[in-house]
Amino acid sequence: MTRVAAVDCGTNSIRLLIADVEDGRVRDVHREMRIVRLGEGVDATGRFAEAALERTRAALVDYAALLREHEVPTVRMVATSATRDAGNRDEFFAMTADVLGAAVPGAVAEVITGAEEAELSFRGAIGELDSAAAPFVVVDLGGGSTEVVLGSTDVDGAAPAATMGYASHSANIGCVRLTERCLRSDPPTAAEIADARAVVRDALAAAFADVPVERARTWVGVAGTMTTLAALAMNLVAYDSDVIHLSRVGFGDLTRVCDELLAMTRSQRAALGPMHEGRVDVIGGGAIVVQELARALGERAGIAELVVSEHDILDGIVLSIA
Repeated sequence: MTRVAAVDCGTNSIRLLIADVEDGRVRDVHREMRIVRLGEGVDATGRFAEAALERTRAALVDYAALLREHEVPTVRMVATSATRDAGNRDEFFAMTADVLGAAVPGAVAEVITGAEEAELSFRGAIGELDSAAAPFVVVDLGGGSTEVVLGSTDVDGAAPAATMGYASHSANIGCVRLTERCLRSDPPTAAEIADARAVVRDALAAAFADVPVERARTWVGVAGTMTTLAALAMNLVAYDSDVIHLSRVGFGDLTRVCDELLAMTRSQRAALGPMHEGRVDVIGGGAIVVQELARALGERAGIAELVVSEHDILDGIVLSIA
């Protein structure tokens, strides 16, 4: 058994997984998420804000303490969309090396490409799924980008890049980026929503040119927008990851929940039991991406439901180093 840790630093959140891995199976020791909005304003300015860097540093200090507490010898930290775009990302790297390196000597953050992000997300998401339901189209909807991946695993659990028919695309849309670009009113106006849909459809058209989703039999969604939508569709009074994991949401319920969120004010969304406070102002952007994905996958692949997984890129990162 090998103890390792993964840190995923995205546009909206920073997450930690400390796990024991044996024979390719991941057993959680500690899993945690903080909303730090590292990518706040990056789409417009091309730079990290000092306040965003400080929020991220504060969370990482706590994560470093947990790495020491659980005696983790190996950690891999990856940064994704916002860090790929930020002109002052050297400040981010210096901060992460200082904080993370104090807990695990030599540990640093790395920026991964959209293709690497897609593969890690896919590997983490499908580990518990029945191979008979393949091919899978896995969608990792983040704050700054959305990864669309098609593939399956062989009987030996090979990485998706080694399987027949694997394809991926990283679209430069996400709940934070889309909200900042298009959804400025509270609630967003019909014109703002129409503009956002046009942006998403253009981005997904490029994704589907690379990824033949018509071959997919099962749609798997990961990350906070997807899991929150599932919780709301099931009418949960509070977020419950055990109930949400591997739940199935029909497109009728999925579309209804998305429409309801887009019609709500910020205060109404904040009052929803499963809603994390850090998602309140960006969940509408995510809802539009999900609706457009559902429409396209229904038309192209005849898929009628979303399978939601709580296991995602964090699990993929852990497996990559165990």
